[in-house]
Amino acid sequence: MQNQANERYGTMTIALHWLTFIVMAAGYACIELRELFPKGSDPRETMKALHFMLGLLVLMLLLPRLGFRLAGPTPAILPEPPAWQRQAARLVHLLLYGLMLGMPIAGWLALSAAGKTIPFFGLELPALIAENKELAKTIKEIHETGGVIGYYLIGLHVSAVLFHHYVQRDNTLSHMLPALKKQD
Repeated sequence: MQNQANERYGTMTIALHWLTFIVMAAGYACIELRELFPKGSDPRETMKALHFMLGLLVLMLLLPRLGFRLAGPTPAILPEPPAWQRQAARLVHLLLYGLMLGMPIAGWLALSAAGKTIPFFGLELPALIAENKELAKTIKEIHETGGVIGYYLIGLHVSAVLFHHYVQRDNTLSHMLPALKKQD
């Protein structure tokens, strides 16, 4: 029987996973909810600014998240899934990490090329590239396409976890759930 330490990811890995999820969900919510407000209105601009800041926060969480994930134990999935499922999981995880890296950078590049300020919770970050309106449009399109792809990747990730939990009845989900205190 495995010991408790090998049955779950480390506490920081779990905390950063769920914090990243919350920040990403909030970022997606802000950019979708902005549509409720007229163009140029203060609430719409606030939603956009929050979207930018939350995206950059995802980028900031990525390095410690990767560090804790790579340094900590990788619990075994029991019963062990087929090799194709393990490979598919690795691919989806790699794509999700690419999303967490690429989307904030693309957003930052798009704002930079558009000549806009890059807000970050009271700070103004420097532009990454010189102003270029045509390039800004291209990067914005790439960013928006990446956002749509992100919906599908996140949905696939969640669906796979639920499939493992409810259909295959393995321990995949329990690896990443916060620990619950046992009642005496």
